[in-house]
Amino acid sequence: MKQLVMLFFLVPTLMLGNCFWGKTGHRVTGHIAQNHLTGKTKRALKDLLEGHSLAYVSTFADEIKADRKYSGYFAWHFVNYPLGMRYEDSEKSKYGDLITGIEECIQKIKNKENSKKTRAFHLKMLIHLIGDLHQPLHASRAEDKGGNDIQVQWFGEGSNLHRVWDKNLIESYGMTYTELATELDQVDRKERKRIQEGSIYDWVDESHEICAKLYDSAKAGDKLGYQYGYKYNDLLFEQLQKGGIRLAKVLNDLFK
Repeated sequence: MKQLVMLFFLVPTLMLGNCFWGKTGHRVTGHIAQNHLTGKTKRALKDLLEGHSLAYVSTFADEIKADRKYSGYFAWHFVNYPLGMRYEDSEKSKYGDLITGIEECIQKIKNKENSKKTRAFHLKMLIHLIGDLHQPLHASRAEDKGGNDIQVQWFGEGSNLHRVWDKNLIESYGMTYTELATELDQVDRKERKRIQEGSIYDWVDESHEICAKLYDSAKAGDKLGYQYGYKYNDLLFEQLQKGGIRLAKVLNDLFK
């Protein structure tokens, strides 16, 4: 317990702040994934999630941050390593990270000797973390807390680079999560299979490479708005689409 309390205070210095896609982003990935589940996966999810949709439970991992007893899971929402480096070659955090969190969730869900409550908890965490994996500033660098310390303005209001990608871009676009998910789910089977290629290690390195480009997209004090959205909305939508399609693959593989 003492270690968990210490972690609650230490992890924010690494990156907490706004460490998640906003609710809309997570629900988009969940809604897209829901459309690509096998029958067997759907039945397993119906049981473990008590009939709730992926979109409904996708924000669970952020909601529990209000409860200190879950502070040991905070580090699972992100991973920091030097730009230009592969995750597998990087020094790992003693608190765990986004990748170790995903791996632990998969193992806990797979083990049918675990209680239904334990498996359901880790399933809801996994659904959220696959979403976080595709927000590029979650695969970031530690020195600015994943862009949280890069203060900018968004349409004249205070924000930071991380928040711009978590919430500002999506909310400014003005579509509901169902509307956006429907638009982004227009891919054929061949393209879907291409998106699903690779592993979580490939996907985190992909986000990490995108993150490096985003650091060049804005600097502290910049006033961002329409022009930034025009330039980066397509990338934002691509990441949301990948998150949903890949989440379906992870779940289908888990319950096959």
